[in-house]
Amino acid sequence: MDGKIRIINKRSDELDIGVDIPSRADVLVSEILDSELLGEGLIPTLQHAHDKLLIEYPQTVPYRATIYGQVVECTYLWEMHDLVNREAGVSDGIRLVPNGMFDLLGIKRQQYAMHCNSMKEGIKLLSEPFKVFDFDFWRRPDSSRETELHIKATNDGTVHAIISWWLLQLDSEGTIFYSTGPDWIHCPSGFKDLIHPSLALGIGVTIGNKVFGSPQAQIVLPPERIALYGDDCWRCLMLNAIGKALRQRVHQLCLVADDSIFLAIAVAHLSKSSHVIPLFPGLGKKGSEYLQRVAAANNYTMDRIEILKKKDLQSTLQDSNQRKISLFVAEPFYYGNDSVLPWQNLRFWKDRSLLDSILSKDVLIMPCRGLLRACAMYLPILSETITILEFDFSKPMSPCSGKTQVPFRESGMCHGFVLWIDDCGCWMQDNVLSTGPDKRHWKQAVKLLNEPVEVGHTEFSSTEMEAFFDPSNGELSLKHALVLNQR
Repeated sequence: MDGKIRIINKRSDELDIGVDIPSRADVLVSEILDSELLGEGLIPTLQHAHDKLLIEYPQTVPYRATIYGQVVECTYLWEMHDLVNREAGVSDGIRLVPNGMFDLLGIKRQQYAMHCNSMKEGIKLLSEPFKVFDFDFWRRPDSSRETELHIKATNDGTVHAIISWWLLQLDSEGTIFYSTGPDWIHCPSGFKDLIHPSLALGIGVTIGNKVFGSPQAQIVLPPERIALYGDDCWRCLMLNAIGKALRQRVHQLCLVADDSIFLAIAVAHLSKSSHVIPLFPGLGKKGSEYLQRVAAANNYTMDRIEILKKKDLQSTLQDSNQRKISLFVAEPFYYGNDSVLPWQNLRFWKDRSLLDSILSKDVLIMPCRGLLRACAMYLPILSETITILEFDFSKPMSPCSGKTQVPFRESGMCHGFVLWIDDCGCWMQDNVLSTGPDKRHWKQAVKLLNEPVEVGHTEFSSTEMEAFFDPSNGELSLKHALVLNQR
């Protein structure tokens, strides 16, 4: 291939004819594609290419793309954007979205990339697939385009979302195709499908009806967080733990170290004598305004809420009769950081360490411990879930390491390991809040092997895993070694 391939270390929109390439090109090959099709700057890149770099009628790969959609009913998708109705079904007294304040919390009105195949058993199709628009790569695209569609319902139900995907026609003859569609469309798929949430309350439809939608919220949360805040089991676990901690003292000074509006409200609601300091490192002023708006509905007054920045916390407490924090809590959840690795949420542990001088000697930390968990996976799970190391949040942050052996319970091709952190509370009895792969509201980390390995009853019976957490940078290093079968 010597002399046939030339690499130019520039973006295509930085190339000049006669300087970087001798003449306009006859063929364009592009892979500027994502789940939205147009999300990675495809249109301006193609506009520049057609204007400056290509002949008038070039050959292109791909040749054309078509975006399709389908209206669906899905309880899980509804849970991810309808906190109002779900909260109406719980009786714990906490109201994150009180009556008449439906604009307080919501998810961003945008597409969400998800693998719909994993939830297809819970999806009811309410329309036939419909074409949204075509996009030709072989001609210069317009900067904007709008399509109005009237979709006929083919099933009775409630519209919770619109699933969309794209179909690529790779050649001009129409013989080679690639699709991101779900399994029931029977196309080869490699990308995630897109979810377009409908109105927060859902739209009831009957066969033959046509659908149209949508307001924006004051605080925009990830859809998984909305689903979690509406989960009755999760709320019950958190409230029981907080209630048990609050009963140990009459007058508590509670610090909410992260952006958890739920914990801030819960502490203020459950204890009429406690003082609450939410740090809200991401929410900031939005968080304090939110707490003020929901105060009456949750039976607390704002004179018990004090919003402080972390940099002002120590000096403020030291100047006010040497007050000490007796309850330190976090979910942990950090606004705007919903795609971080599980151990990157341990920043609350770092805060606990930095604030050690203003914590009381018998301070209660929630969560008190964290368990780094892992399992080997393909499909199905190839090993039992094991604990690699344990974090002790009741003590200042320090280096941690752990080592364990993981036996493979199934034979199969192992592609890697899934990792997550389960949270424990010292006063939660034996309750553990798991964030593992069987919980849809949480995201896990994945460590892929360099090459897939056949495991189980073949050559390898188990793997030895070792983890080290470095508090200086918050990073976790993981090593593994496959163990041979003993014959």
